[in-house]
Amino acid sequence: MDPCPFVRLSVGNFALKFPVAAKPALTAVHPSSSPCFCKIKLKSFPGQTAVVPYIPPESNNLPEGNHPAISFHLSKSDLDRLTGKSSLFSKAKKPQLKISVYSGRRGSTCGVNSGRLLGKISLELDLAAAETRAVILCNGWINVGKETKNVAQFHLNVKAEPDPRFVFQFDGAPECSPQVSLIRGNIRQPVFTCKFNFRTSDRNQRSRSLPLEHSSGARGWLSSFGSERERPGKERKGWSITIHDLSGSPVAAASMVTPFVASPGSDRVSRSNPGCWLILRPGDGTWKPWGRLEAWRERGSADGLGYRFELIPDSAATGIVLADSTLSCSKGGKLVIDMNGNSNSGGGGATPRSAATSPGASPRGSGDYGYGLWPYCMYRGFVMSTSVEGEGQNGKTGPMVEVGVQQVACTEDAATFVALSAALDLSMDACRLFSHKLRKELCPSKDLQF
Repeated sequence: MDPCPFVRLSVGNFALKFPVAAKPALTAVHPSSSPCFCKIKLKSFPGQTAVVPYIPPESNNLPEGNHPAISFHLSKSDLDRLTGKSSLFSKAKKPQLKISVYSGRRGSTCGVNSGRLLGKISLELDLAAAETRAVILCNGWINVGKETKNVAQFHLNVKAEPDPRFVFQFDGAPECSPQVSLIRGNIRQPVFTCKFNFRTSDRNQRSRSLPLEHSSGARGWLSSFGSERERPGKERKGWSITIHDLSGSPVAAASMVTPFVASPGSDRVSRSNPGCWLILRPGDGTWKPWGRLEAWRERGSADGLGYRFELIPDSAATGIVLADSTLSCSKGGKLVIDMNGNSNSGGGGATPRSAATSPGASPRGSGDYGYGLWPYCMYRGFVMSTSVEGEGQNGKTGPMVEVGVQQVACTEDAATFVALSAALDLSMDACRLFSHKLRKELCPSKDLQF
């Protein structure tokens, strides 16, 4: 499998120092007690905001335990567009990274922004060599604001480095059992096939695409993570999808182990009682759990698909949360798992990207949301991203999955992320309001309503 070239643009190592009046006004907030912040913008990408630690003017020591870097993930087409190579008639150019630096806390009070703008910075980025090697584009202090004796100084580090990825795309909606192709430029190469099925309580009717499911080990895992028992009321249950390689061997699967059930008195799946998928990969003659995905329908004006994904390491007692966020039910969005911190993927376009990001620089334990389980996680850097269509788009475009090259050592590794993508996409349908009918592919033949 050949990866696609990507470049990670990281902006971090922030610090700010400026003189503070000896007797500040009573309404002023001292910067040491209220971190400053900056807003970062790259053309065609959603803007991002980062906290900036304040240090005294006389100090040159950067704060320890700095906040995660802001990241922009640039595909080959993004780079060509930013550098003017996307057209034969466009001139070569260098993109601008624009940063606005503020003192005081973020947010607004009575409609007025709380932060005070100190100044703006514009950095010219030379990304020509970043596809093949890491490049430091800026590292040091920059004067901010008017050129006076009491000028503020802003520290940052800007780095561009290669971050190649495997890119896969479903040739249709997962419930239609499509092929999955590896994408590189204009070349599409089929690498996997999918088989969507309904599990039933009758063993003779179980899907033949899950030959390992009948083993006692697999049944034990399914029963420990969820329940297939009949539940009163509206529910969607028994969905499963298996990923096969081109030889027909199963290499990954996603199985709905907890039904998606409408909460009492409503027609939506609530956060207090989410549906659950188990992401599986083969090993030792049976399916072994790799991850667990929970999903529900958020209430309120946002009306989003809430989700939570946790890794299930063999050596850890509890799971490690890698993603916990919300996607727009109407517009869809993108799940991104990135261990390096906050990120925006892709250029500005049709897909909303602000709805789902990774939870931070390190994963969280499912018990106390601490960081004690971090050593058990084998993933570093960019892990994966997947697109999800909103309701009513009818699977016109299958999910697009990006997987960091360093995360893939074998076919099963790649297939596991593809299975997770399928489960998240199907969760959008599973969390659809029960007052709405599903597509026929998602309805058992005996019941076309739920």
